[in-house]
Amino acid sequence: MNRIFGTSASKKPKPSLQDAITSTDNRLASIEVKVRKLDGELSRYKSQLATLRPGPGKAAVEQRALRVLRQKKMYESQIMQLQQQTFNMESTALATENLKNTMATLDAMQVANKELKKQYGKVDIDKIDDMHMEMEDLLEQANEIQETLGRSYAVPDELDEADLQAELDALALEPEEEEGPSYLSDLSKVPDFIDEPPTEMSQQTPQNPEAVRTTG
Repeated sequence: MNRIFGTSASKKPKPSLQDAITSTDNRLASIEVKVRKLDGELSRYKSQLATLRPGPGKAAVEQRALRVLRQKKMYESQIMQLQQQTFNMESTALATENLKNTMATLDAMQVANKELKKQYGKVDIDKIDDMHMEMEDLLEQANEIQETLGRSYAVPDELDEADLQAELDALALEPEEEEGPSYLSDLSKVPDFIDEPPTEMSQQTPQNPEAVRTTG
């Protein structure tokens, strides 16, 4: 029967809030076009009224201008109503979106809470305490082993602290040793045990000793 009369068994989905907002915006845009058209007519009538003299012609133009002005006011009132409707629907859509986000956040937190409870249920506090105490015992044993290995066997047990202190005081009273030969501190100074004399002295000394003796 439905196929004969051309009806469909499935129902059309209801328009969403966003569909209603889009439809309202389209109606609003079409009314704004009409208002702009009426503004053009009013401008033309205004120019005519400025040039006409009082009389039947001017009165007729005034009546047409008043009719256009009433239509403009009616459309402007519709524009204000549609703008308010759009604002209300957009506010509702925003609140709905925020509610969806809140519900999604709550669902995620519930899942995380269940997972945390599941994981913490596997943790045994007593075992953790036992392991902690066992670690402390192991560290203490390690310290004892290090102290045992660090003992010194080279120092004899019969040494007396008083004897050691006396020897230390005696070392403090001894004069300090000299740093060494003075010529070691001054490298520019020539030592006295050089085999050959300087070059200038060899030039001034005569090579023939007989000549020196004759002149004397």
